[in-house]
Amino acid sequence: MKNIFVINGGQTFGHSGGRFNKSVTDTTLKFFKDNAGFEVRATDINSIYDPKQEVENYKWADIVIYHTPVWWFQLPHDFKKYIDVVFTEGHQNGIYHSDGRSSANPKINYGTGGLMQGKQYMLTTSWNAPEEAFTLPGEFFNEKSVDEGPMFGFHRMNAFTGMKPLKGMHFHDVEKNADIVRDLERYEQHLKETFVEAGHNTASCRQY
Repeated sequence: MKNIFVINGGQTFGHSGGRFNKSVTDTTLKFFKDNAGFEVRATDINSIYDPKQEVENYKWADIVIYHTPVWWFQLPHDFKKYIDVVFTEGHQNGIYHSDGRSSANPKINYGTGGLMQGKQYMLTTSWNAPEEAFTLPGEFFNEKSVDEGPMFGFHRMNAFTGMKPLKGMHFHDVEKNADIVRDLERYEQHLKETFVEAGHNTASCRQY
């Protein structure tokens, strides 16, 4: 039995209703409900949450799944607040102990104080930007991928806790050229490949 903790970071704000990320989250929850061998908990950052319980969710989970849009090349501000509040609550309480350094030699071992070794996480993001903005020469992101560019810090944040990444998925052009049916079908196939066909083991871990 694998414990899956799903976080919907699709904030409702301004012209954004968070509907796409709610659809992705609902697809995730249905997938694990329909497949044996998983227990699931979920949090929506738009709802009231108890930081202590959120820490317990992280500690309980074998795999954390994050769903988020990207606003101005960063997390939505309420999702960032969620991370700040919950990870602070998790200091010396299951998420991280310290930054990993010692006073004897403070120049090395930064980022090795996480308490979540053996756990994994998966990230999905949604963008107005087309995929070609990341891949074509001369386009906006200078041929840097989502994971190696805008989301690099997010991946290092999770590495700081000790978690390892599973292959995620990024949805592009969701405002001007959306194909929700196609995207959700591709995502369902990704879940099947990652968690059923791969036996939800560590073989598909990546490093960022």
